[in-house]
Amino acid sequence: MKLKTIVSMLGTIAAFTSAVNAAGNAEALFDAKCAVCHSKTRPADMSKAVAPAIMGVMRHVKMTYPDKDAAVKFMVDYVLNPQKEKAICMPQKIQRFGLMPSQKDNVTVSELNKITSWMFDNFPPANFRGMGQGKGFGKGQGR
Repeated sequence: MKLKTIVSMLGTIAAFTSAVNAAGNAEALFDAKCAVCHSKTRPADMSKAVAPAIMGVMRHVKMTYPDKDAAVKFMVDYVLNPQKEKAICMPQKIQRFGLMPSQKDNVTVSELNKITSWMFDNFPPANFRGMGQGKGFGKGQGR
């Protein structure tokens, strides 16, 4: 009986460790592949920002795609094949930063699935208030 309990506990620890490592790997992938342009926090000097911070991006993604699977699918597609018609951000963001360049040569679909799943789970923070008013300026259809 004790052996069964120990084996069960070890299984639980292994599953927890695996989940933590997966999240850590996804964040490391974000840091390596995305953070060059997208910061995890609001930049202190917005004039130096080259792309919107991820918390704002995810706010718009979740407003349009509240279902995680749909959001991940949208983000993977958009990162690999960005088009102005697909954009869900406020038009001012595209005017300011331009359209995101395709990342086809920089990140794999597998990596993107990990990164975007992690992004959905972690951003925006609960107390985040975007700069826009959330009035549906994006063109995404939420499907």
